[in-house]
Amino acid sequence: MAENDAFARMEKTIAALKDELKTIRTGRASPALLDKVRVNYYDQKTPLSQVATVSAPEARLLVIQPFDKSLVGEIEKEIQKADLGFNPSNDGKVIRIAIPPLTADRRKEFSKQAKVIAETSRVAIRNIRRDGNEDLKKRQKDGKLTEDDLKAQETELQKSTDKFIQDINKITEAKEKEILEG
Repeated sequence: MAENDAFARMEKTIAALKDELKTIRTGRASPALLDKVRVNYYDQKTPLSQVATVSAPEARLLVIQPFDKSLVGEIEKEIQKADLGFNPSNDGKVIRIAIPPLTADRRKEFSKQAKVIAETSRVAIRNIRRDGNEDLKKRQKDGKLTEDDLKAQETELQKSTDKFIQDINKITEAKEKEILEG
């Protein structure tokens, strides 16, 4: 595994963290809250975003407009099944979800969830570093790297690791602030 490969894997870990944190509820409505909802469409579990337009016209309201009106009931059922704490209502054409304000306990729970996700990402970054170091040592053993090159690349890999861990901390702090201030 080259250093560039480790860097790319670390960047993917950060992207995955951001995507995961988007699905944690804050006090505001966000279409990303429904990213994990899958709807049965022609016997396929299809992401909600592929069968409907999801928008947040107000701070505490989500509106879902299915491309196919026959999916209204199915979408409503899947949102309830996803156990997101929402109570969707439909008028036959669109589904509206009023986002209730979060209680202090719920905010703390979501904050803890964000910390768990962040720790998982930190572990993934460290595992990538470990894999990179093992690869560098193997390349040195095979004669493809000198001792000095090995040390230099290990140092670079550690710098990348530190930078990405710092990024995870910043992203998580911002999300926690967003959750707790709502």
